Amino acid sequence: MHEFSRKEAQAMQLDTPVQYLKNVGPRTAERFARLGIRTVADLLAHYPRRYIDYSNAGGVAAAPFDTETVVRAFVYAKEPMRRLPGGRTLQRVQAGDGDAALSLAWFNNPYAADKLEVGQEYWFQGRVTGTLTRREMANPLVRTQAQVTKAPLEPVYPQTEGLPSWRISQAVTAALEAVGQLEEPLPPALLTKYRLPGRAEAVRAIHRPRSAEEAAGARRRLIFEELLTLQLGVNLMKSRGAGQTGARMGRVDLEPLWRSLPFAPTGAQRRAAGEIAADLRGPAPMNRLLQGDVGSGKTLVAAAAVYIAARSGWQSALMAPTEILAAQHARSLQAMLGPLGVQVALLTGGMKAAPRRQTLKAIAEGQADLVVGTHAVIGAGVEFARLGLAIVDEQHRFGVRQRGLLAAKADSPHLLVMSATPIPRTLGLLIYGDLDISILDELPPGRKPVKTYYTTSIKRRDMYGFLNKQIEAGHQVYVVCPLIEQGENSGEEMQAAADYRDKVAAPLLPGRRIGLLHGRMKPKEKAAVMDAFKAGELDVLVSTTVIEVGVDVPNATVMVIENAERYGLSALHQLRGRVGRGAAESCCILISDHDSESVRERLRFLCSTSDGFAIAKYDLEHRGPGDFFGSRQHGLPVLQIADLMTDTRALYAAQEEAGAILRADPQLQREENQPLARAVEHLFERAEGTMN
Repeated sequence: MHEFSRKEAQAMQLDTPVQYLKNVGPRTAERFARLGIRTVADLLAHYPRRYIDYSNAGGVAAAPFDTETVVRAFVYAKEPMRRLPGGRTLQRVQAGDGDAALSLAWFNNPYAADKLEVGQEYWFQGRVTGTLTRREMANPLVRTQAQVTKAPLEPVYPQTEGLPSWRISQAVTAALEAVGQLEEPLPPALLTKYRLPGRAEAVRAIHRPRSAEEAAGARRRLIFEELLTLQLGVNLMKSRGAGQTGARMGRVDLEPLWRSLPFAPTGAQRRAAGEIAADLRGPAPMNRLLQGDVGSGKTLVAAAAVYIAARSGWQSALMAPTEILAAQHARSLQAMLGPLGVQVALLTGGMKAAPRRQTLKAIAEGQADLVVGTHAVIGAGVEFARLGLAIVDEQHRFGVRQRGLLAAKADSPHLLVMSATPIPRTLGLLIYGDLDISILDELPPGRKPVKTYYTTSIKRRDMYGFLNKQIEAGHQVYVVCPLIEQGENSGEEMQAAADYRDKVAAPLLPGRRIGLLHGRMKPKEKAAVMDAFKAGELDVLVSTTVIEVGVDVPNATVMVIENAERYGLSALHQLRGRVGRGAAESCCILISDHDSESVRERLRFLCSTSDGFAIAKYDLEHRGPGDFFGSRQHGLPVLQIADLMTDTRALYAAQEEAGAILRADPQLQREENQPLARAVEHLFERAEGTMN
């Protein structure tokens, strides 16, 4: 690592590591790294999530109870420091404003009151507790008149353990020396059209606003910039594949495939397959997203695409996020396509050397029509004879770069992306600007809706009586826990999969066969457990969310989810979709002791509907896209300031402007667009760092 001298540290650059900032150092830099902050530029892009407005301070009597507030009061007495049992210290100060008194207390902070002068007025920020006649505030933040005049809005930053907001703010103050070095990516015409401040001014203002209006203006500018950069990026990704495809396919009759099935495909499946068939015959490479709710039959549509490719003389590759899911896809696609003469091969990282060599030879010589695997499919040494179609399942588990590597295995192959996480169509069209969208909005006949119930841990013993009856009737049960073993998230009482199996499930289900599955197990261990569960050798599978995607065991009829409040509704809906795959009636039981009414309302909503699109809409509106998409934003960069749900006006404006810019300069090659091109590259480079 480059060693910075003191002189270099003083001549601060945007790429200067944060450890060289005043009062930071190597140890604090490690904490900053947990927030993704490694350089001065990263720190300047770590925006406040809210502000404490000291300019809007009220009187003591008007302060609301148990709410973050700011009050103005005069100090009129300081009490001597007291030592409490256990070695703690207590420092009390009495203050008031003429109408009401306020007792201030600092615990384990003996110097907090030292700078306060009796008779002087101060601004105190914190929570007011106590009674109407005796109001108290513990460990308040204190500001003087001069401090409030200079900085009326105090930024509050997203923080991590050992790195409170005030320490981040301290480092930001030092980093702002380099703010003038920030490049301006927006063309002058856009700054004028939307009345936006320059980038350097906006970054300074969002960290140190002189007024609420200035903070709002800075925020508006940075949101627009981020969304414009995002839209340019996804449109560029689409245009890069918009040339001629090297794998143009013929008109293929799908009736032999439909007739070979033991069931009739739904109208939605036929429609999606028709859209894909038209794309495959076209001159440009297909870039299509296939969205479908849990159990809507996406695999059959993928099989239709593979069938068209094989009949046209092209190979297909399907990439799944886990070895368990890859093996399952290989089995189900072999069952559908094998009888029609399509050769299916499985390629995973856990294969032994001899079978792997044999599979690689079949791929290279064109004997394998379809290769199913994990990211091993895009690894070195995998050579296709004639790759024409690439299919990616659960796209949000892969980075944009990995999708590109798969496509790079051939000359502009067609790309089909499948996702079981439905999102509202309008939002989908905006964020998946690089993909056309097909939606499966029908469930195959015979699929019964899964009944969902919400309860607390008090009823756990009764619930286990019900589970025992289900096992007695020959069915199987999933139990999902958020953690693998206790201590991973100290301070929160959550059911841990390993402890749960031994201390809860085993005592309540004596004599039953209980398996354990989690993400830290080796691929072979996971496969062995899943195979045993599928074969009926286990009655109960206690698991983390590793079973969330795609796992298919028709005999499993009950899904129990402990600490259900820990998941977004869309994730719970995915988990619920693991049952209800056979003829028997199935149910999902959500267990949560969380006392928040909003959490209870969310879980009750899930019990009331099985419509994945309605659930996704509710999740987006109530939790926001950060939680809905997880940290990866479905293969897109994690947005630092924009919100895809609330900033829709800015999103539409950014989409319109991105289109105009790319119509005039399709690859952002003009000199005046170079700053924008660099901003796009930086946004998507950062995404690769978070996604891979």
